[in-house]
Amino acid sequence: MTDLDLGGLSLDEAEREIYAHILSRNPEHDFEPTLDRVKAACEALGDPQRIFRVVHVTGTNGKTSTARMAESLIREHGLRTGLFTSPHLTSVRERIQIDGEPIAQDAFVRLWQDVAPIIHLVDARSQQEGGPRLSFFEVLAVLAYAAFADAPVDVAVVEVGMGGTWDATNVADADVAVIGPVAMDHSEWLGDTLADIAAEKAGIIKPGSVAVIAEQAEPVVPVLRHAVADVGVSALWEGEQIEVVDRQPGVGGQLVTLRTPAATYAELFVPLYGAHQAGNALLALAAVESLLADGGEPRALDGAVVEAGFAAVSSPGRLEAVRTSPMILVDAAHNPHGIDALVDALEESFHFEALVGVVGILRDKDAESILAGLEPALDHVVITASSSPRAVPADELGEIAREVFGDDRVTVEQRVPDALDAAVQRAERDHDMGAGVLVVGSITLVAEARILLSADKRKGAGQAR
Repeated sequence: MTDLDLGGLSLDEAEREIYAHILSRNPEHDFEPTLDRVKAACEALGDPQRIFRVVHVTGTNGKTSTARMAESLIREHGLRTGLFTSPHLTSVRERIQIDGEPIAQDAFVRLWQDVAPIIHLVDARSQQEGGPRLSFFEVLAVLAYAAFADAPVDVAVVEVGMGGTWDATNVADADVAVIGPVAMDHSEWLGDTLADIAAEKAGIIKPGSVAVIAEQAEPVVPVLRHAVADVGVSALWEGEQIEVVDRQPGVGGQLVTLRTPAATYAELFVPLYGAHQAGNALLALAAVESLLADGGEPRALDGAVVEAGFAAVSSPGRLEAVRTSPMILVDAAHNPHGIDALVDALEESFHFEALVGVVGILRDKDAESILAGLEPALDHVVITASSSPRAVPADELGEIAREVFGDDRVTVEQRVPDALDAAVQRAERDHDMGAGVLVVGSITLVAEARILLSADKRKGAGQAR
């Protein structure tokens, strides 16, 4: 398919057609170490990624939350922002945001119509040379940069899709490069060791940038130190120049005290749970302080502006409560490092009499380690599979779960709606009050659960009226 005829379609229909076309391309996890096609598309569009300043965010976990916090802080300073994150939970337009809002439907359709001829031209040239079309993620990165230039934004906060060096977003040169915690994930594409993965992620550090680096596992540190020295940039390291001084769990989030080179910001409310989110807030604050530095010298940001920026943050799918009675939480943790952070946050901020899990995991993940990490936190687990073609079939995952949890603590449901129903029924049956449900294991599962539960909520509201 080279052209889409959108004439006569409603905006809803046009968005669906565009998304279906993009989705027909190689998936975002189909990793290929080249930026040639994205560079060609961007050059044909006048290199839109050069028009605005860039905060580039990588790491294994926490990228989206860190990016969202940085964007909110920047916007609170009166600058126009773009935000590119992945994956989306409901609409593909969530990935491309202007001033904190998903790109409008009519603007998305116009954007596609403007950029599609260039996409098709680059596709044709690549195929003539025996290569593939632009991938799903490559197309979205090009669309995002074009949208940000068209807005125009002052600053774009850009989350990598996978890795760093060869990620499609890396055609932009970061003013600030943020590297969150590096852990094992996507080893098929990024490498079999933490050092290999760290080297890929370090590729977003560019000459003239400032690197902001989270606390790292021991094998990662020398790799990142070498990268910083090799490129010749300054770096802010968690535990050295920047630090989470203190944090106190509270209702709806936590109070954090954060130290940066310019100031110590005391008792900031961050409406997200867990020590990992305090760390993400630190990275975001240090990144924005570096971005707004006066003549290269860091300066303290206005405390009231920082407070307002953090207070306005949301991070859908990250320990997000989507229903009460019983409380249903969804969390996009999908690797052992993320699961450990999730379990710690649950123990610290939630006090359930019992917690029932709804778990689905994708084929390329370490299912046994994910389930083992969840086992101490869950009284019972309902195993299912999302609609993703990469999902481990429910029966197969159920067998692994039984080895971890024991037969009596495992239920298998083939469909996500049935799994949610089974989990809610068990929570309500065994504990009249104080039980909860946690949906976790893959981002696709969380996305489907959020949509289903949102539809139930709307249906309930309609019946109440």
